Amino acid sequence: MQKIERATIIVLDSLGVGESPDAAMYGDVGSNTLGNIALTTGGIHLPNMEKMGLGNIIEILGVKKIENAIGNYGKAQEKAIGKDTTTGHWEIAGMIPEKGFPTYANGFSEIVIKKIQEKTGRKVLCNKPYSGTEVLDVYGEEQMKTGAWIIYTSADPVLQIAAHEEIIPLEELYSACETVLEICKEYSPVARVIARPYLGAEKGSFKRTPNRHDYSVLPPMESMLDRIISANLEVIGIGKTSDIFAGVGISDNRKSNVDNLEGIKKTIVALKEDSKGLIFTNLVDFDMKYGHRRDPEGYKKALEEFDSFVPEILENLKENELLIITADHGCDPTYKGSDHTREYIPVLAYGKKLKSGINLGTRKSFADIASTIEELLLGKTELSGSFAKEII
Repeated sequence: MQKIERATIIVLDSLGVGESPDAAMYGDVGSNTLGNIALTTGGIHLPNMEKMGLGNIIEILGVKKIENAIGNYGKAQEKAIGKDTTTGHWEIAGMIPEKGFPTYANGFSEIVIKKIQEKTGRKVLCNKPYSGTEVLDVYGEEQMKTGAWIIYTSADPVLQIAAHEEIIPLEELYSACETVLEICKEYSPVARVIARPYLGAEKGSFKRTPNRHDYSVLPPMESMLDRIISANLEVIGIGKTSDIFAGVGISDNRKSNVDNLEGIKKTIVALKEDSKGLIFTNLVDFDMKYGHRRDPEGYKKALEEFDSFVPEILENLKENELLIITADHGCDPTYKGSDHTREYIPVLAYGKKLKSGINLGTRKSFADIASTIEELLLGKTELSGSFAKEII
């Protein structure tokens, strides 16, 4: 059943649509990223995603339910253990590891820190869970004086290394991240090691730069991306998509280091091209700049900016193309703490030759996205949960 020549996935990073049934296991009861943003900011204006059926998924102040949606709509529950970017994207691509990654509420072990210092030749500061902006205010000046690494984590399975760009060259920071990933593989598994370079002269002036880079572990199994490439089709990764998959299954990596707008524009450029296969975009600002920093007003404005580009995105879809707008986890900016939240993700599916107005219901796994794309693009899938027959 091959019905399309290309699929496009746009991940609005962290746009959860309400607590999952197992939210209590993660301490996330009451979380609802999109719903709570709208409530706390007096309503949100998303007319184009509203037309696609966004307001039919959950109650959203300012976004109406409509009878004749131009898209198909539903939500999906994460099957994998965790609530991080890596497992979320992996599941969207059809991979569900049996075990989740551990997290490090008390920092990393003495052996990990010792190995990092030995292998990189620099001391380590912090080694605690921290907000990425607060950690600079606390340790930034000391880092500049000592040349040590600022190493921190969060409720997610990541090790982050912050370094002032004028004190430690980017090349050294990136090399250290590769070294640290190998250390973590042996002693303290993480999904990613993230380079967090910054600039500024003193506390209160430190700002992270766009030169972030993510170093991910290899995917544990074959994904939809691999199968698409094996069919002699392209997989274009936009934003940090390639980083999340450690480059595996990506034939064309188009990074965007500046902001969401750069990622949106690169997606539109890719849509105008005559590629066949998959465009896979991650828009990270929702999570990084607004979710983690607990900024509902900024999150709202960023969503409204994306929504304003939806007509141009739809206009540039090919006749035989499927667009899916979704997320990878929640990061409710109105919730306690500063970490991800275990939530359903939205699923908006649109194609010029596909049915419209179909309620896709509650999907049992993010992997239903992969199975649907494979069935429509490759003509077959070994995954369960496809909603292809519902929309053709």
